[in-house]
Amino acid sequence: MDRVPDQLRDKFGIAIGQQTYKAYRDILTSDRWQRLANFGARPQGLLFASTGTKDSKASDVLYIAALAAPNTIDTIPEKTFLAFADHGKPAGTLPRGGGDNEAVLDNFRQAGIDLEQPGGQWMADGCQP
Repeated sequence: MDRVPDQLRDKFGIAIGQQTYKAYRDILTSDRWQRLANFGARPQGLLFASTGTKDSKASDVLYIAALAAPNTIDTIPEKTFLAFADHGKPAGTLPRGGGDNEAVLDNFRQAGIDLEQPGGQWMADGCQP
């Protein structure tokens, strides 16, 4: 979105991914899940779908490097996959606790951006080829 300050550009998707990964890890460490696992239940992997970079000013491998994590699946567009093979570097893995996602999302709120309302528009924009 054009209203996003430069210092927050390309950080929203990563913060939401971190937040989602934290929630996923919280479930896997819960007593409820542990009881299910004791009966043979197996966890489903968390899916990060189509993690190509839409912003031409950002790194073409931004989301691959930022959202790498154990027990996750990343469906990577071919162009992004080839770019990562060419010049991508793993940046480690997502922290179990979600990293700095809450601080980043608070920065968006402090910048006057309603994180609930534009979600539909960002989703529509992200689905464009």
